[in-house]
Amino acid sequence: MTSFIICGERKLSGRLWIHGAKNAALPILAAAILHPGTTVLHQCPDILDVRSTLKMLEFAGCVIHKEADTVIIDAADIHPCGFPTDWVSGMRSSILFLGAMLGRCGEICLDYPGGCSIGSRPVDIHLKALEKMGVTVVESDGKIHCCSSRLKGCRIRLPYPSVGATENILMAAARAEGVTVLENAAREPEIDDLCGFLCAIGVPVCSDGRGRIWIDGNSRTKDAVYTIMPDRIVSGTYLCAAAATGGSLELPNGIPAHLEAVLEIFERMGCSVERGRRQGIYMKAPARLKAAGHIHTAPFPGFPTDMQSQIMAVLAKAGDVSRIYEHIFEDRFKTVYELRKMGADIWTDSSMAVVRGKEKLYGARVRASDLRGGAALIIAGLAAEGETVVENGLFVERGYQNICGDLKKIGACICHTEN
Repeated sequence: MTSFIICGERKLSGRLWIHGAKNAALPILAAAILHPGTTVLHQCPDILDVRSTLKMLEFAGCVIHKEADTVIIDAADIHPCGFPTDWVSGMRSSILFLGAMLGRCGEICLDYPGGCSIGSRPVDIHLKALEKMGVTVVESDGKIHCCSSRLKGCRIRLPYPSVGATENILMAAARAEGVTVLENAAREPEIDDLCGFLCAIGVPVCSDGRGRIWIDGNSRTKDAVYTIMPDRIVSGTYLCAAAATGGSLELPNGIPAHLEAVLEIFERMGCSVERGRRQGIYMKAPARLKAAGHIHTAPFPGFPTDMQSQIMAVLAKAGDVSRIYEHIFEDRFKTVYELRKMGADIWTDSSMAVVRGKEKLYGARVRASDLRGGAALIIAGLAAEGETVVENGLFVERGYQNICGDLKKIGACICHTEN
């Protein structure tokens, strides 16, 4: 079992380069299947979920070469396949192979995907949209079997701007006959990055920036070289670590437009924030943070649910009372019980958490139950008096590349152990 050991109450200050985005890399890696040739991806993060996805690509017939943060994928010889159950059950993003394999092979059989236990994330939206494109879907014994002899472009309006459903439709539409018009699509930056990759391999994709995307599936694909965007959630997490310890942080490749809802919360808490025109973020925290008032999670450009736990950890040491309303996932307050072990005063009721800031948090042995919750516990440990041990750290390694190394660069006392 992986654990993180942290000695807290050290002000974190410095400069960090942010690695490629997990939530952009995973759909782009799956989409590489669509082109029967070679794709070169730069700034691909070396994290557990990416390693699992590369293993699935190899299982499907891809030849993979990896050097540092560059991944070369030869997808010339792909065959329709089902993936081992234990691979799929451990990673939610395995659902993205639905659209990619349907687009390339016209068939896939997939177990229902797993991932973090943060609430129900049904795939009905994905499947109903694919059915409109001519896909036959059969669900039985915990498996989804999808097949289509000919994918057809059509008009699809999502009932909710689901990120995963948007990605699956984009990939299937890339190889469908005719034009697909997707309405009420997710608007997250990672969607824009996937669209950019599809354009790079020769698929015409156009977005109006307001949730409508056009995909022309009639074009031939081509070899491409593409650089994955920096991870906005990692950026936000490290800013939280600096804020919680009263420090400062510069992110030269952080993209302000991707994090505006988070940066506004830091400013509300009394932090000074400087934004570059396209890239570059600098934040300096006061000695004691203010309360943030009310925070509501929402699809982009709203406050990201993937930053909710980390901000909660910061607010646990801020002044006065803050309220967090979780509107995306119904089971994302599990970290509250662990933060309470460290002295945090947090009360929850259904989808709301009330955080009363304390002068001090105290080191404790705590346990991560999901990726972002684990990051939140590390942040709390960095701000707490004494030693904190965060168990079940494998969750954190699913989304953060060398988090200990990064935090040490800005002054943290942290290490990880394998028991």
